[in-house]
Amino acid sequence: MIESTSLGSSSRRGKHKIFIGMAPGVGKTFRMLEEGQKLKQEGFDVAIGLLETHRREDTIAKSIGLEQVPLRVVDCQGRALPEMDVDGIIARHPQLILIDELAHTNVPGSEREKRYQDVEVVLNAGIDVYSTLNIQHLESLNDLVHKISGVVVRERVPDRLLDEADEVVVIDVTPETLQERLQEGKIYAAEKIDQALQNFFKRPNLIALRELALREVADSVEENGRISNPQNYCNIQECILVCISTFPSSIQLLRRGARIANFMNGRLYVLFVAHPHKFLSKPEALHIETCKQLCQEFEGEFIRAESEDVVNAIASVATEKYVSQIVLGETQRSRWQLLMKGSIVQRLMRSLPSVDIHIIATKLTN
Repeated sequence: MIESTSLGSSSRRGKHKIFIGMAPGVGKTFRMLEEGQKLKQEGFDVAIGLLETHRREDTIAKSIGLEQVPLRVVDCQGRALPEMDVDGIIARHPQLILIDELAHTNVPGSEREKRYQDVEVVLNAGIDVYSTLNIQHLESLNDLVHKISGVVVRERVPDRLLDEADEVVVIDVTPETLQERLQEGKIYAAEKIDQALQNFFKRPNLIALRELALREVADSVEENGRISNPQNYCNIQECILVCISTFPSSIQLLRRGARIANFMNGRLYVLFVAHPHKFLSKPEALHIETCKQLCQEFEGEFIRAESEDVVNAIASVATEKYVSQIVLGETQRSRWQLLMKGSIVQRLMRSLPSVDIHIIATKLTN
């Protein structure tokens, strides 16, 4: 990631690597320092812009030997408070600067409100940045984190930071390991341990936050892969497409597809292909509307397409949505129709050779 050429010039934007985790104490800062130390040993110019050790001995020890760019002092209501010195970092211009706690809110009176905004200034100056972030600080996850933990996270960063980062590394430990670190006094001071275990650091909370962190980064990697290599991209996350019709069995088919998507932690899409020259009867229209509402209950995306060729419509949607599995009901066609027009399944298999196709019996039990 660190480039060895044109490092003294601001003609290039610096590269940004984010170390992200599910909660405080997983080891993000330690890992950032560890990688910084390795690069320094390899001859790169590495410095610390801002480090929050929280008095953790291992973290303090890992920072020894790395130059700290002096902090600046900000006057806040008569109090002198330290903050990261962006101008000092740019003047020093190391190849790599380590900046902790990306979501931090700067002291009132600072030039910029948030630390991530300071980081963007440093990146624009052509300096590479390593930074750290907890998953609960992402703006789009704020309500979900509150629902999981009951904690209102007030320091937040826009999701685009993950999208724009050159590299995102998940620092992952099990909830049990994190609780052990907490009880050993490696995260918070002794007087805060019991309170933390009863609130944010409860095991169900940590399990949910861990899944959030892993899924968020997987989604980010998947989206970047789609953009950079759309022709040959292979899904990280399963995407299930359920193809419904006006037959009543579509309700059971949709439920089966939703169970598959839930089991695989995948995305659910439900597709109805309408013939452009045929109108639905009132019962048929109500049936499709019921399927749409059921899809929304399963947190899926309902898609209605118009085409005289059902197979081409399914193949087009499957390609557009990067579908990995298709769920179909058994054919309602007569033998004569199969002989004349061919099997939908066979045509789909030829059109989408890398997609798995499930044929579900129409007489299903709930």
